[in-house]
Amino acid sequence: MIRMCAALLAVAGSMAQAQTLDFPSNANLQTEVVRDADSYVMPRGIWDRGEMPTQTVEGRVTQQVWRIAAASLTTLQLVRPLREQLRNDRYQIIFECQTEACGGFDFRFSVETLPPPDMRINIGDFRFLAAQRIGADGPEYLTLMASRTTSAGFVQITHVGPMAEAPEPIAQANEPPLRAFGAAPDATLADQLDDVGRAVLADLTFETGSARLADAEFASLQALAAYLAAFPSRTVALVGHTDSSGTLEANIALSKRRAASVLERLVSTYNVNRAQLAAEGMGYLAPIASNLQEAGREANRRVEVIVTSTED
Repeated sequence: MIRMCAALLAVAGSMAQAQTLDFPSNANLQTEVVRDADSYVMPRGIWDRGEMPTQTVEGRVTQQVWRIAAASLTTLQLVRPLREQLRNDRYQIIFECQTEACGGFDFRFSVETLPPPDMRINIGDFRFLAAQRIGADGPEYLTLMASRTTSAGFVQITHVGPMAEAPEPIAQANEPPLRAFGAAPDATLADQLDDVGRAVLADLTFETGSARLADAEFASLQALAAYLAAFPSRTVALVGHTDSSGTLEANIALSKRRAASVLERLVSTYNVNRAQLAAEGMGYLAPIASNLQEAGREANRRVEVIVTSTED
């Protein structure tokens, strides 16, 4: 009886060791990198005042990037089902954060990630999660870095665990397809803000190389003004973006000036309450298309509006 119980416990331990994250069926494995007997510097806290708490973990390091083919996804949509799968598989979530709460630019570039085009990280919208558990053969560690473009979501998995002769697959794609919360490509600006929290002000035009907004009426600004008047307690950020021509510093400055021009137009012409508005600039750090083609560069030169309220 004792031997039988021991055997059952060993089987249970080996079953617990095997975890496979289930991605939606519209996800594709972009790349996988496996490093035997290596180490990984795992973030355990936010970037703050020039420092970020980390833990160096050792073992077989496996990194995968999955691309989920669906427009207007949110990073919460990407991470939430994976987080629940990890919890159900006895992982303890030790750290989780989103974008600015992580430490923004500094945090993102302090985390080991695989390069584009396989992994794409929107510097203005990402989530990070770190987890650990004690498996049958020792400790295991797993991190997720999730981000998105307008056309797809991206998730990088980094798993560090014991050396195994026949390791279980890290992830597969058998779940139902993942779609956006409901904003269709032709949805109104108000619907996009309510459903996915953001929208591109696609009809705006600026003088070339300038932050001066053209002297014209813009339907997107009229729609945004109506939205903010209908919800006077809501706040939004206007975020300017550029293509990759020129230096980062110059592009961040230009993109923020353009966002500020839009803010001033909303206040002066459309009577929007200034307290509902903020203006920021990302430069070329959050492209939605390739900068290798003119069409892509044109798409990247844009101003977006993002809902910043956390309550109705």
